[in-house]
Amino acid sequence: MAGSTPKLIKELREKSGAGMLDCKKALNECEGDIDKSLAFLRESGLAKAAKKSGNVAAEGLVSILINDDNTKATMTEINSQTDFVAKNENFINLISDITAHVQVTGSSCTEELNKTTIDGINFEEYLNNNIATIGENIVARKMATVSTDEGVVNGYVHTNGRVGVILAATCAPEAKEKTKALLKSLGMHAAAMKPSVISYKDLDSEFIESENKAIIADIEKENIELHRLGKPEKNIPLFVSKIQLTEEALNNARAKMKEELLAEGKPEKIIDNILKGKIARFIEDNTQLDSQLALLSQAFVMDDKKTVAQAIKDTDESIKLVEYIKFELGEGIEKKEEDFAAEVAAQMAN
Repeated sequence: MAGSTPKLIKELREKSGAGMLDCKKALNECEGDIDKSLAFLRESGLAKAAKKSGNVAAEGLVSILINDDNTKATMTEINSQTDFVAKNENFINLISDITAHVQVTGSSCTEELNKTTIDGINFEEYLNNNIATIGENIVARKMATVSTDEGVVNGYVHTNGRVGVILAATCAPEAKEKTKALLKSLGMHAAAMKPSVISYKDLDSEFIESENKAIIADIEKENIELHRLGKPEKNIPLFVSKIQLTEEALNNARAKMKEELLAEGKPEKIIDNILKGKIARFIEDNTQLDSQLALLSQAFVMDDKKTVAQAIKDTDESIKLVEYIKFELGEGIEKKEEDFAAEVAAQMAN
């Protein structure tokens, strides 16, 4: 049988996920036999697997597995070195198997996962076998499982596989189906809007104070330009989170507004109605950090006239969101900048 041909190289690359030059070499060594070439790639790859394990793996996919009754959801981030391998069927199947294994074993980190057994062998050996076959470093980097006995869980992975979200909520038994559908929508919302916490109450107080100064400085800078252009300037907030809006702060704001309205000559009998709108605007202006980072405070993407909190309440008042986890592919990984031309030249030289 003939050795490598463009058609055979393409077929072997699709089946193995290995690089073009590795596939060409395997086909030449095995006289064009696809099955033997797959075995050759695996055997030769095992020797390289340890070396490949040092390569930066910042591509890959986020995967979610939800059990049949929506009481348990597992999310993993499995990394590869290249986007090409991330689209390979072997890699996609590997991710599904690892995610199912994480759910069964309850592993919450790579260290725990490495101590488990899968397909009769240690997980590290299992992963090295796949590194050898696919030809790139693969890392089971992140994993999380949420479960509930008093509600439902659900999740969403964006179509590109780069962002995933799982959520859990407690609810009345009769509201489980509505809650399941809502959590799917909230997963889509969170994948797009990327909140960091469920509620403003979960934000760190020191972080709030730091952001308070930064947001005010940004608005002041923007107002300088608006003033230069003769455009209306933005209100400069005193605060950025509802956690700062104490009863005293609201009363002070209300008293100041009332004083200004009286000075403008507004009749006292209509002032209370005017104040309601002004206080609502004051709260909106002074909770900008919440609307950026707190899921419940964000405008719901499916109906931006409501906050997420209002959308939950309108679905069923028994629903309480209790857990939210987001994975974003490669977040926190320092990816080495490669000179692609130099890399190709180096491979050709080898």
